[in-house]
Amino acid sequence: MLQIKLPDGSVKEYPEGTSPREVAAGIGKRLAEASVAAVVDGTIVDLDRPLENGDPTREAIELRLLTSRDREALDVLRHSTAHIMARAVMRLFPGVRLAFGPTTTNGFYYDMEVDGRSISEDDFPAIEAEMAKITKDAEPFERFSLPADKAREFVADLGQTLKVEHIDEELAKFGVLSFYRQGEFVDLCRGPHIPNAGKVGAFKLLSIAGSYWKGRTDRPMLQRLYGTAFFDKKELDAYLAQVEEARKRDHRKLGKELGLFTISQLVGPGLILWMPKGAVIRGLLETFMKAELIKRGYQPVYTPHIGKVDLYKTSGHYPYYKDSQFPTLKMPADASAKELLDGLIAGSLDDDAQRVLLGKAGIPERLPDASSETKFTRPFFEMSVAERIGYLEQTCEFEEYLLKPMNCPHHIQIFAAQPRSYRELPLRLAEFGTVYRYEQSGELSGMTRVRGFTQDDAHLFCTPEQVRGEFRSTMELTQHILGSLGLTDYKLRLSKHDPEDPKYQGAAGDTWRQAEEDIRSVLDEMALPYEEAAGEAAFYGPKADFIVRDCIGRQWQLGTVQLDYVLPERFGLEYIGADNHPHRPVMIHRAPFGSMERFMGILIEHFAGAFPLWLAPEQVRILPISDKAADYAESVLKRLTDAGFRASMDHRPEKIGAKIRDAQLDKTPVMFVVGAKEAEAGNVAYRDRVAGDLGVMSLEDALARVRKEDDERTFHQAAPLAPATTGEESGANHEY
Repeated sequence: MLQIKLPDGSVKEYPEGTSPREVAAGIGKRLAEASVAAVVDGTIVDLDRPLENGDPTREAIELRLLTSRDREALDVLRHSTAHIMARAVMRLFPGVRLAFGPTTTNGFYYDMEVDGRSISEDDFPAIEAEMAKITKDAEPFERFSLPADKAREFVADLGQTLKVEHIDEELAKFGVLSFYRQGEFVDLCRGPHIPNAGKVGAFKLLSIAGSYWKGRTDRPMLQRLYGTAFFDKKELDAYLAQVEEARKRDHRKLGKELGLFTISQLVGPGLILWMPKGAVIRGLLETFMKAELIKRGYQPVYTPHIGKVDLYKTSGHYPYYKDSQFPTLKMPADASAKELLDGLIAGSLDDDAQRVLLGKAGIPERLPDASSETKFTRPFFEMSVAERIGYLEQTCEFEEYLLKPMNCPHHIQIFAAQPRSYRELPLRLAEFGTVYRYEQSGELSGMTRVRGFTQDDAHLFCTPEQVRGEFRSTMELTQHILGSLGLTDYKLRLSKHDPEDPKYQGAAGDTWRQAEEDIRSVLDEMALPYEEAAGEAAFYGPKADFIVRDCIGRQWQLGTVQLDYVLPERFGLEYIGADNHPHRPVMIHRAPFGSMERFMGILIEHFAGAFPLWLAPEQVRILPISDKAADYAESVLKRLTDAGFRASMDHRPEKIGAKIRDAQLDKTPVMFVVGAKEAEAGNVAYRDRVAGDLGVMSLEDALARVRKEDDERTFHQAAPLAPATTGEESGANHEY
């Protein structure tokens, strides 16, 4: 008999092989009908999976039934809908070869190869109609297993060559592989799935894109079909409304319309050019942050955009980020050798000039032949130009430089530049430092995924005794920064290491556990709710990540605070303690904004381009009704600019209604409308972007109102359009 423990703590006995569906039926008919899957000892399984006690030392199997109310059930539903979509496509387009069909944060996709045609959005109605037939038929998802060799034969007979490759390359080692059948459709899949297709309440195809098989550019190009699904049509409608609002807020569209940033293909993809208005906002954010840092004892530093490769090899960034780094810059260490090499490439040096530079660089005109003690290689001046270049590359000492992927190794060198005492700690070094990653072109996206980005980076060097206090202060700083921008709806994630993952090297397990306990202690002390996630830590230490929900319900990882016992060890950092002996410091990495580019992109979408007055590139626009008020309007403009406000005037000979409309479209927070009456009385008609016409008031009162809103960093922010429908951004969950 099986001992099964239910969520209420009760333990009941069931025969061996009982399924979760049978347990549900024993509790009640309505629960059995509502259940779609189950969680068995922490693993989600099909409702009809037989329960087995694989651990005889365990008292009871823990079972939780999933219904449409559970977030995990939505992932199961969406994965099943990916199968339904693939089945519909295969019915409509013969010769489809399937790749992967995982769930994502907001839905699902399926990668597939279709003979002789490309699927387009014009095909969506037909595919959705076929999917509707499948869900109406409500056929069950049936699981079966085959030995790996038989599984390979099976998918080969189906003509699924990509599945054959996947078994050969990755799955054969598992011995037994599972499949799911639904009517005529069979797919290699780990599962789990909903009981039948009728459980899908609503679905929608969203987009089509290209993708490489297994993400490798040397593999076939596939078609990736995206969709989403829900248990209820109301949930789908709310999500689609959210998607539509997100389209309106797309920072790429608004950034162009409002003149905030641009990307030039001549400069390079993923390299942001901040235009004047965008630069104003960035400057305000940086000034705001710098003022806070000065209050909190940070010291500013500046570091170069490149460094020797050896620096990043020592830190571990070079091997870790190797696949996403720009190529190294390689050049001769000796200036004369570099001049000679450059001259040969350019064809600008005659033999006499080359001979002089060879002598200055100390490079012999010929080298001993490695195959003989008496023979020498051909003389330099008997070689071709290409051979001479090769000869220099063989004989010169070269230095390699890298566009920096992170600022921390540079800050470490500032710490290491002089002897340090415990009396100097904590040492807090801060920089808006630009770093570079060579993201694949298909992954680039406006400001949120770029190749060059500036981090509001700081690194704190402290004693072990100071760790928790300093970590708390950085958490409080991040809370203050986000709160000042109206980003107060967030949750925290304690991102831990995975002891099985090879990227977490350079520190003993006890060190990682200590660092994670330090963070956990601070979060508990601050009474901050958080979730823990293994395998999400940086390669050098665990971190606390702020997952922020914007005003339309989407979630973004923004600020992060990281605790690092690893890099001080790698670089051999020391300070002299009170005992007059050397000790190892601990590092804290923190970046409340993260990337200025990404943060800006998120802010544009969060505010829909309508920045609060204190951040707006143009705070006030003066709108003269006619030329009779032009002189007075100019004096109002001068008062505003003299007071430090960012203001302009609309001189155009347009009607006042058109001027107001254009100021609204430009997202200007405040408008001062002035005519002959206002000029005579020294007043303005105050118009707020959100509240509208606030009436006529004296110029002094209007200036005071603008000053108050600016000083208090007031927000006019819309409430979320819909409750959050997604979990945090965590990437795709691949199921075979």
